[in-house]
Amino acid sequence: MKGVVLAGGTGSRLHPLTRVTNKHLLPVYDKPMLYYPLQTLVEAGIHDILIVTGGNSAGDFLRLLRNGKDFGLQQLNFAYQEGEGGIADALRLAEYFARGEKVCVILGDNIIEDSLLRAKQRFERQDRGAMILLKEVPDAERFGVPVFDGARIIRIEEKPKAPRSSYAVIGAYFYDHTVFDRIRTLQPSGRGELEITDANNSYLRDGELNYEILEGWWTDAGTFDSLWRAGNLVREKSLTRESVSAAGGGK
Repeated sequence: MKGVVLAGGTGSRLHPLTRVTNKHLLPVYDKPMLYYPLQTLVEAGIHDILIVTGGNSAGDFLRLLRNGKDFGLQQLNFAYQEGEGGIADALRLAEYFARGEKVCVILGDNIIEDSLLRAKQRFERQDRGAMILLKEVPDAERFGVPVFDGARIIRIEEKPKAPRSSYAVIGAYFYDHTVFDRIRTLQPSGRGELEITDANNSYLRDGELNYEILEGWWTDAGTFDSLWRAGNLVREKSLTRESVSAAGGGK
């Protein structure tokens, strides 16, 4: 399985910070934001990774990440998204890189506490289709929201004003090779973008979309509030790890 990190966009919700740099290069506690989704892929056993970026700061990614040595990688791959076409538009640039293999796609501003390894292993057992990850949140209207009939998802609504559930579709997805064919059939939304929710609903209509509820905390970091929250969560996790390590070393 290959990994794709989507790190384009203008980061307009974080202006003026993002007038001079890409959102995904901003710090979250003690590391650049992009480090976290990259590390999530590596910890899930995914080492062949493409980063899709864009804008005027694209060259900074190469200077920061080089060939991925900080993550134990021998090489990183890069693609450039022109303009603002949305998440699905950015993902389509990974088709040549994927070469027919399954992919794990993660948004560059998503920070996940626990490993994706279990979800990855479950998806690898699927013959075909897609898998999304869900997390219960207090502000579901900011995200894609699943509508349930019992335990079954019947549709996903993009940023609904009145969410039909308290779950968000987080920015980590597993797809088979047909995702690129599905993206080619999409029409721009009212925002003028190709929506990843429409691709997910395409799998849902074909009965090929599974889901898993994420354990541990998760946050995006695309607004000032969520960026602040992400830094605090990462700091607490780091301090807890240091405390446990110190206690173990003192035995």
